[in-house]
Amino acid sequence: MQGNAKGQAVGADTDLMQLYSSRILALAAEMPFAARLSAPQGSAMRRSPQCGSKVTVDVTMNSDGRIADFGQDVKACALGQASASLSASNILGRNEQEVKAARDALAGMLAGSGERPGTPFDGFEVLTPAIDFKNRHASIMLALEATLDAMADAKTKNHCLIK
Repeated sequence: MQGNAKGQAVGADTDLMQLYSSRILALAAEMPFAARLSAPQGSAMRRSPQCGSKVTVDVTMNSDGRIADFGQDVKACALGQASASLSASNILGRNEQEVKAARDALAGMLAGSGERPGTPFDGFEVLTPAIDFKNRHASIMLALEATLDAMADAKTKNHCLIK
């Protein structure tokens, strides 16, 4: 680690410190819906091959195709945990199109397009320091991708009940 005259980190170490800001760490620690559902209609697991992060999502859907109940098991870095926390904070009542829009906007943000997930999934801008760390992008995307997979699983298993 390089330091300046005051012993403060510079360069890449400073970038990593910004990446793991107190807000990101707080989101990771305040994970909503941090337990699997006992009787989900759909479940899915996504894993990042780059870092080994893993997110498992369970959902129960209402007849209108909206998430009625949600649970998750997140084994990820702080960035993946923060993303899962932001996703879960506003996931109840969302339909497939809303979750896809959030996922696509998050992927765009990480690609540097400047686009960010909007309401009800706002808050992801806290992860903008990760744009330069492409090896972390997959972990950040896991929660929304696993949610979409779980929703698809619920539709497949319960096709006559869910629109």
